[in-house]
Amino acid sequence: MSDTTWQIITMGVYFLIMIGIGVWAYRRTTDVDDYMLGGRQLNPVVAALSAGASDMSGWLLMGLPGALYVSGLVEFWIAIGLTVGAWLNWKFVAPRLRSYTEVSNNSITVPSFLDSRLRDSTHALRIIAGLIILFYFTFYVSSGMVAGGTFFEGAFNVDYRIGMVVIAAITLFYTLVGGFLAVSYTDVVQGGMMMLALIMVPVVGITHVGGFDSMLDTVREVDPNLLSPFAGATAVGLISALAWGLGYFGQPHIIVRFMALRNPKEAVSARRIGIGWMLLAVIGALGTAFVGIAIYQHDSGQLANPEQVFIVLGQLLFHPLIAGFMLAAILAAIMSTVSSQLLVSSSALIEDVYMTFTNRKLDAKKGMLLSRIAVAGIAFLAAALAWTPNDTILGLVAFAWAGFGASFGPTILLALFWRKLTGFGALSGMAMGAVTVAVWGNIDGGIFNFYEILPGFVVNLVVAIVISQLTYKPNAIIEREFDMAAELSKDWSNHAKYEAEMAEYRRANSDGYEPRSATLRTEDGGEMELPK
Repeated sequence: MSDTTWQIITMGVYFLIMIGIGVWAYRRTTDVDDYMLGGRQLNPVVAALSAGASDMSGWLLMGLPGALYVSGLVEFWIAIGLTVGAWLNWKFVAPRLRSYTEVSNNSITVPSFLDSRLRDSTHALRIIAGLIILFYFTFYVSSGMVAGGTFFEGAFNVDYRIGMVVIAAITLFYTLVGGFLAVSYTDVVQGGMMMLALIMVPVVGITHVGGFDSMLDTVREVDPNLLSPFAGATAVGLISALAWGLGYFGQPHIIVRFMALRNPKEAVSARRIGIGWMLLAVIGALGTAFVGIAIYQHDSGQLANPEQVFIVLGQLLFHPLIAGFMLAAILAAIMSTVSSQLLVSSSALIEDVYMTFTNRKLDAKKGMLLSRIAVAGIAFLAAALAWTPNDTILGLVAFAWAGFGASFGPTILLALFWRKLTGFGALSGMAMGAVTVAVWGNIDGGIFNFYEILPGFVVNLVVAIVISQLTYKPNAIIEREFDMAAELSKDWSNHAKYEAEMAEYRRANSDGYEPRSATLRTEDGGEMELPK
């Protein structure tokens, strides 16, 4: 068989596995809560790998190795900033968000949590947050479509648009039918494939070029500055690269995994698994880029598109069957992110915009139908934007990442850890953060060379704090929920034993009344007093 046939067989098996998981998840999805959040039943391994896979996307196997191939170690500052940001996100945001979203009206989306947490009677905050998600995720999903088309173009010399349609169709299918469970469990498979591929390519590649020292010697011959983390760097560039880490606090498709954990305590083991996976992945991307430099030596005749360095190395170094696995790993990276973003966009459109505007509750059947229609509609819009690509994968991701990080990052942090945040303060800060990113990212020169997430994040934070200080009024219900969420993030105990009390507490808060019970039963049969 030809090399291409072997690779097509491997990817065909991968596609069948993804479709199979989608069908399996379909049978276990009965209502909107299941479709959007998996019933809050993710274990730490699934949550960690799902968050990592949905986070990294085609950027990890195409965008980052391509940037490192062109510019060298100076581009690794982005990976450092992201790793630190991811650790902080798991450490501080994950347990508090898991407890707070259930305490505050059992919220299943980021906008609905902010709406409930801040008791926004106008629901303007929820609608604006939903619209921001739809706007930036359209670009984010589009970046995945571009990556898919670029992949097929580079791997099989297939027309870019055909490749894009194939990626969109398979991803749309399992997301459409299986919802959150399908997305999360396909992410586990995809995350494992990504990590294994990023270990295999540099290890085999280093052997191929004669060893680690030989690889470094060849890289020095090409350009010694490629091995310096500071060569060609500026203060603006370094700060901008590290600022990528700020984006984690506001990425809806990542933090929704925190909300889906079985309990806040499991964020600890999930953090260790997730950060371990991430370290191996980014180091593998660095090794892939340097192996590429050693083999192709920046020769555009041999490697015309740097973002395809992982693809061409996989085809060069491995048997076609294994090379097909490498190619499938790229598809896994792309599809894991696209599916997560489609699902979060769908929840924003149906849960936060449609249901708020219409002021109606949907039954399980109609809710899932509308959610699936929303997934399809957003996918078609993103595909239309990606039909004629006019930016790099990294460029598209950078814009969307900054938009979410600046819009939601400060708002989420303040909502979780500062009791005086108000609805008007959050709305003002969020809107100003989004606008700052959109404007800043389209101006060049001087201070505008800073990555737009940094000014957007700062503007949001300052505006939210100032406006909240001016509009804050004590609210007993908000204060009680805030303290309760803080307590439960540290001591969840056996939640099943006091589910009834939690339900009563939510109902009482929703109606503005005190709960009948002032305590929660704990696992050992004792009681934990609710904050007063």
